[in-house]
Amino acid sequence: MKKKYFYPVVAITIFGLLFSCTSPKKTVSDQTSSQQFPKALAEFRAAWVATVANINWPSKPGLSTDEQKKEAIELLDFLQQHHFNAVILQVRPQCDALYKSDLEPWSYYLTGKQGQAPFPYYDPLEFWTEAAHDRGIEMHVWLNPYRAHHKDGKEITEHSIIKKRPELALYLKEGYWWLDPAQKGTQDHSTAVVMDLVKRYDIDGVHFDDYFYPYPSYNLGADFPDSVSWNAYQQSGGKLSRGDWRREAVNVFIENLYKKIKAVKPFVKFGLSPFGIWRPGYPESVAGFDQYEQLYADAKLWLNKGWIDYFTPQLYWPINRQNASFPVLLGWWAGENTMKRHLWPGMSVGRDTSIRSVNETLNQIMITRGMVPESKGAVHWSISSVTKNPNLAKALLESTYKNQAIVPASPWLDNKAPDAPKVSTSKTDKITISWSHPDERDVFRWVVYFKYGNNWNYTILNRNERSFTLNPGTEVNKKIVDLKEVAITAVDRTGNESARNQITIN
Repeated sequence: MKKKYFYPVVAITIFGLLFSCTSPKKTVSDQTSSQQFPKALAEFRAAWVATVANINWPSKPGLSTDEQKKEAIELLDFLQQHHFNAVILQVRPQCDALYKSDLEPWSYYLTGKQGQAPFPYYDPLEFWTEAAHDRGIEMHVWLNPYRAHHKDGKEITEHSIIKKRPELALYLKEGYWWLDPAQKGTQDHSTAVVMDLVKRYDIDGVHFDDYFYPYPSYNLGADFPDSVSWNAYQQSGGKLSRGDWRREAVNVFIENLYKKIKAVKPFVKFGLSPFGIWRPGYPESVAGFDQYEQLYADAKLWLNKGWIDYFTPQLYWPINRQNASFPVLLGWWAGENTMKRHLWPGMSVGRDTSIRSVNETLNQIMITRGMVPESKGAVHWSISSVTKNPNLAKALLESTYKNQAIVPASPWLDNKAPDAPKVSTSKTDKITISWSHPDERDVFRWVVYFKYGNNWNYTILNRNERSFTLNPGTEVNKKIVDLKEVAITAVDRTGNESARNQITIN
């Protein structure tokens, strides 16, 4: 992730979600007109949790197992309480692992010594995944595919790939080490790391950010030092220019990895978060960094080809910035989304807690909803920009994130909805709705809809819950109105919502 920028904006009116409609008084399917029955809001709401340099978690290297778990639960509880539904956790910041791996060493950022396991032993990714799922939060693992060592990564031990595979690693003048993306050994190793995660962990997504070939500043402006592999390519008869050859190496890696993930677990989403500008001049008003020429990342191609399931360009600029406007760039990327994948932009307000910066974030969310209505969503850089910004956290919960949301469906991965739950009710001084399902493995969340008087509302519950209690009446406009109907749906791992099982309350 690169430096974030924010500027004042003109406020845009924020409005809540209102449900006010009636429904047939019988068990029905979702083929009934949507005007007659509300649907739970579908919107991807995620935050990045960075582990490199201990930006977000853990707060410092070498915390005890209990302290690490406590910090993780605090972050996940915050996300749940503020109606987020996904977390993007960095598990491989520098060819290391914040999980049990036979391919790469335990991370320095976790234990304070590369290669040293947590003590008492636990697997942090297992812990995060289970805890996230118990809160109805998707777990996406975030990896840096090529960074071998961060300049702040302390000692390079004998466990590092720099020592084990020195032919793959190149030193950059600012203190970084980088794997050579054009080498087959690099591609094979990073692919193996990803596929190990996909096979062994119950994750929902795999995520890369903007670090492909390194930013020029990492080598103090000098060209990437890949002369050995470049000369070998030329001597073998290669005809591409050096830039095209570098881009082709990344393209081959991305396409191959997408296909391998789908062959093993089709429901695991592959997400990419490139620099927000493809090239200056696209669209015409845009100026700035050229990732195509300097990171050798042809992000537009990946989106055009559908080699991803969700695309999160880092649109870290305000609405009214002339040469890099959030909505102008979002609109351009939307026009390139020819395969109709999810377009969930990355956004950031940095550390500014002012109301104008809070409004900037709220406005960007509303703009995204209006410009990409078929699959709404956004990713916040980073989780600390929300957890450490009480003004923003409060504003999100009171406005744009007031209502819970399920993750939008991915029909190209799975377009078969789960079966409807079986529902029963019992009544004492309150009304308890209980349900079961013929295939609970196919369910990630439940939606409980309820109608008081003529007004429908809903709540989203997590995979382990099997009942929900409601009052028989509630106050609306200083009058008590009765609970009239309830309905339950099941939602699967890819966002498909079942037909509803609807019951009239006598």
